[in-house]
Amino acid sequence: MRVNKYLAECGVASRRSCDKLIAEGRVKVNGRIASLGEDIRDGDEVTVDGSAVSRRLSHSYYLMNKPKGYVCTVKDDKDRKTVMQLLPAGVGRLFPVGRLDYDTEGMLIFTDDGDLAFRLTHPKNEIEKTYLAKIEGSISDVELNRLRAGVELDGRLTTKSRVRVISADKRFTKLHVTIREGRNRQVRRMFEAVGKHVVFLKRIKIGDMGIGSLERGAVRKLTDEEIFYLTNL
Repeated sequence: MRVNKYLAECGVASRRSCDKLIAEGRVKVNGRIASLGEDIRDGDEVTVDGSAVSRRLSHSYYLMNKPKGYVCTVKDDKDRKTVMQLLPAGVGRLFPVGRLDYDTEGMLIFTDDGDLAFRLTHPKNEIEKTYLAKIEGSISDVELNRLRAGVELDGRLTTKSRVRVISADKRFTKLHVTIREGRNRQVRRMFEAVGKHVVFLKRIKIGDMGIGSLERGAVRKLTDEEIFYLTNL
């Protein structure tokens, strides 16, 4: 088993984050600094920052309705509030699956299951995420079709998206936006590409699993049915 997968199964972090730990020289195997792509064998002692880790027999899964004003990291070098501060005491060592930017609200999953985190965040799996967006002013059919077909961000087109207006008045328009990527601030930047400013953004669904009535800032355990759904997406 590759060392990054082993660390993920130990609940250290997602595979991508584990790769970073390895690259930084913070992971050792039998007292020797681990290398990317290294295999772990039965009986090997693996440590992260000097602390031994071992595979877990079971995992924990939680859902948060993230409020704005929090960053989705375990620690923040700018001393901003992190979503970890909203988790209840006693949940163990969890990490957020994917990210929502500082000003975005909504669904955020926490777990110590690195394989699930990998499944939900790896671009090749194209897991759908649906957002409620509120923009200033109106939006034309031409602009909507541009968003649906793909707009250029960082020199390449976004994949096709589902975009639907759900309400509009003289000042604002509300839309549902479903994407299958996870680029940095993607939904906000997509609207910027067609000249629109997002004033509110909330992730409301991952796949077909919705946030329901969970209050802003609240956290709850996932049900067995939800865990089964996510692990089989």
